Amino acid sequence: MNARSHIFELAVEAWQTEEAILSILHPVMFHRTTGKFNYQLESSYSVGTVGYEDVDCDCIDHTYVRTSSPGLDSLLKREVSTFAEELKKSSGLKSGQISLEFFQRKRTRWPFPPENIPWEVWTVRVEIVSLANESERLGWREKLGEVLCEKTMYVTEVMNKHEFVPKMPNSSDLELVFDTSFHDVQPHLFKVCHSTANVGSQGVGVNTVRRLLKDTLAI
Repeated sequence: MNARSHIFELAVEAWQTEEAILSILHPVMFHRTTGKFNYQLESSYSVGTVGYEDVDCDCIDHTYVRTSSPGLDSLLKREVSTFAEELKKSSGLKSGQISLEFFQRKRTRWPFPPENIPWEVWTVRVEIVSLANESERLGWREKLGEVLCEKTMYVTEVMNKHEFVPKMPNSSDLELVFDTSFHDVQPHLFKVCHSTANVGSQGVGVNTVRRLLKDTLAI
């Protein structure tokens, strides 16, 4: 099975990196998280609730939604923070990508461990740019918020499509589909991968940022 792949490209100033990435990954994770399953029988269960929180960004004119789970939030922030620090320290063009990959496990014959099979991957390609003055920074703070709104709308459209997601499991197969390590919620099995190597894209670039700002001011 080929995993569905969704790729976003962002240009950010260094101080905006973490918020911009979390503005995409958190809404995706919210849609791929359920309440805790409580099984009465092998295939009969009830599902707990999933809370949500609105998060106002400090560095971008944007608000995003995240799952109300301190543990899940902490994990995503830790992964994104590690990537952001590596990105800032990289030499030359400061670009890289971070991916949120959802997978399911397939049992194999003893003594081999279960096989992880990806079914959906969300990738954010990031390039750090340096703007010349405070006017450009304020303009990009607003424009980046508009860009993230568009990407959030895309996420919502994808989630509303009738595409493959692993079927709800019986009790014995729960950990083949969901991550049960969180006490308050139950996301689909996932992992976060990141790299600051060349990602095979020209990126957005500071010149494109300035052109977008110029077009915005012209309007």
